[in-house]
Amino acid sequence: MLRLLPLVGIALLFWLFIIRPASRRQKELGRMQSSLSLGDEVVLTSGVYGSITALGDDHVQLQVADGVDIKVARGAVGTVVTKVDEPDEDLETNDESGSAAGPEES
Repeated sequence: MLRLLPLVGIALLFWLFIIRPASRRQKELGRMQSSLSLGDEVVLTSGVYGSITALGDDHVQLQVADGVDIKVARGAVGTVVTKVDEPDEDLETNDESGSAAGPEES
């Protein structure tokens, strides 16, 4: 019985650090792919950026350029791109030294 204890411990650690996080990521990806909506900007797993123009049960229509739509499997959607807010104009003003506000270079 004591000979099996290290083997059981290794199996438990493998499950805890490898299998459990992977299944959580897979569930989250499935939730994200099922909650897609029209107009969402997405990145496919191949790296193609586009905007969703139509939704089907197992596919989405993606506009990748003006007048260029492609039909892809819903499972090919890797992430939904979140828009970064435009910088405030207050941050663009010059300080006393005449340089633009922002991180200093060393």
